[in-house]
Order: sequence, then C-alpha cells, then structure tokens
Amino acid sequence: MTEGSVKFAAPLKIPGWVNYALIPFINLLAALLISGIVILIIGDSPIVALKVLIYGAFGYPEAVGYTLYYTTNFIFTGLAVAIAFHCGLFNIGAEGQAALGGIGVSLVCLYFDNLPLWLVIPFAMTAAAIFGAAWAYIPAYLQAKRGSHIVITTIMFNFIAASILTYLLVEVLIDPNGQSPESRHFIESTWLPYFHDFIAMPSTPLNISFVYALVLSAGFYFLVWHTRWGYEIRVVGQNETAARYAGISPSKNIILAMVISGALAGFVGINELQGVQHRLILDFTGGYGFVGIAVALMGRNHPIGIFLAALLFGALYQGGSELAFEMKSINKEMVIVIQGLIILFSGALEHMFRPKIEAAYRRFATTQTAEAG
Repeated sequence: MTEGSVKFAAPLKIPGWVNYALIPFINLLAALLISGIVILIIGDSPIVALKVLIYGAFGYPEAVGYTLYYTTNFIFTGLAVAIAFHCGLFNIGAEGQAALGGIGVSLVCLYFDNLPLWLVIPFAMTAAAIFGAAWAYIPAYLQAKRGSHIVITTIMFNFIAASILTYLLVEVLIDPNGQSPESRHFIESTWLPYFHDFIAMPSTPLNISFVYALVLSAGFYFLVWHTRWGYEIRVVGQNETAARYAGISPSKNIILAMVISGALAGFVGINELQGVQHRLILDFTGGYGFVGIAVALMGRNHPIGIFLAALLFGALYQGGSELAFEMKSINKEMVIVIQGLIILFSGALEHMFRPKIEAAYRRFATTQTAEAG
C-alpha cells in the first residue's frame, strides 16, 4: 500500500437468509400483529383467533386437504408471476390467463370426452398451457415490439378475458338444460383423480394437479437457474442494456418469459375445472391470479419460497373459513381484511423493514467480528 493511499473496507454482504427468510417473516409478523389489533378492537381474542385459524387449516385431515387444494392454485399463479419478475416484467394478467386456460381445459373435457382419461389429461394440460400462453403473448408482443407497458396491457386483458368467458357461457357453451351461465358437467371419465381415491383421507377437493404443481416448481427451478434460456431471462431482467450489449435479445426473452408465465397461470383451470368444478363456470379463477403476485413477492421468486408462501395463503383461505364459522364477531369480510394485510405487507410494503433489518445485521456482524478480533 503506497503512501497517502486510503484503504476502504468492502461493504458487508447481506446473507441470503436475511432476504429470503427473515424479511418475509418480519413482514408476516407485522401483518399478523395489525390483524390482532383489529380483532382486539372488535372485541375478540387474537390468540384464540390464531388458534382457530391454525386448527382450521392444519388441525384435521380434511382441513389439510382443502389447504393443499388452495395451495395448488397459488403455486401455479405464483410461478407465473415469478418467471415474469425474473425478466423484469410485472405480469398482472395471471387472472385472465387462468381464465383462458380454463376455457381450453373445458373445450377438451366437453368435446373430447370420448377419449380415455390417460389421453384427456395430457390434452387438457396442453390446452391449458396453450390458451394461457396465447393470451399472454399479445401483451408480451406489445411490450417487446411496440413499447406498450406490460402492467397496463395485462390489466386490460383481464377484463377482456372475463368478457370472453361470459360471452361463451351465455351464448355458446351454456348448458341447454339449465338457466345459469355455466356449461354442462364434464362426464366422470374426464375428471382428475382425487387424493382420497388413493390414500386413506376424508373426501376433499385435493386432486393430482397438486403433483403437477410440484413438478412444475422443479421444472421452474431447472429452467431459470440451469438453462441458457433462464440465464438470458434473468440477464434481461437485471439489465436490458447489458443484455443487448452481450448479444441477448430483450424482445425475444420478454415474449418467452410472458408465454411461459401465461402457460403456468393456465394450469389453474386444470385444478379448478377438471379437478373440482367439473364444468366451466364464471369467476372460477377466484382472484388466484392477483394473490399470486403476493405469493411470488413473498417467496422471492424462488420455487421453494413460492411453495411456502402458497401454503400460507392456502392456510389463510381454509383457516379463514373456519375462523368466520367459529367466531361470530369475525365474518367473511374480516377474514378478507386479514388476507389483505398480509398481501399489503408482503407486496406493497415488502421493503419497509429492509433498511433497519440490514442495518441491524451489519451492526451485529461488525460487533461479532470486532470481538473475535
């Protein structure tokens, strides 16, 4: 070191567990704390409410089945939003893409019901992916080639998808023997097998699409971190200018990421329609696409984190139903408030505690280093 030179210490690197585990956990605790205060204000015990919620989600086999059924949808939409995030895109259109995927699934189950189940299953999966991907392709193309903002176009396409679904159920696919805007029931030979058909557990909506969700999670990890396509998607998401300088096409990868995102969202139709409802109905997406945004943010766009976040929201959906049933002062709207607070803290306010948590870690690590020295 030459005379007059100054030696600067390298900034302390924040370990991954702070970002991927501690910060989401603190955000969750903050949301639960605010929820507890609200429950206290309306005159009930937050501790009792938490016990009822946990028991309602995991306390008995039927509850676990329902929790995992909801979790399945959140895994699909969480993965869908996450692959777009990796490319620097905010896909708010998973709801519409799921709706189009459900239309594809329904067309297969309605018009190819003469085929054996082992053929219906791959056809329905392919249709769900193609319809969802096709619906995501249009805003992706507009973003990549015309500069239209992906947030605006995907929001608009949610409304268009809802209108298409309504038109088809009122004018084209409506059951001629019924009055409600829904298709006829799929014949039983096209239904997905339930878990209670294979293992000793009570009858629940949990079906083999949960296995699809786990397989897709593994495929997501392999694609994003172990393939050239995943690497290019991540580079474009980190720095589009650097990607272009390195010979990576941003427009190609924007379209690729959004097409994969739409295909993943389309799988909601597999779980909901082929697995549970067994007919095409209005609003079968149930807001899963929007919750998927919070799932991806809370899970830090990693399949393991997405599974845990999806499980949390699945528990909130199932445990919240038990909470509204068991505690008279807590109605369905109150449960939605609790869910909304968790979405708020894990989504819009996810970075609120980050500076203080990172500063506290640096102080702790510096103190430990000084003591060790």
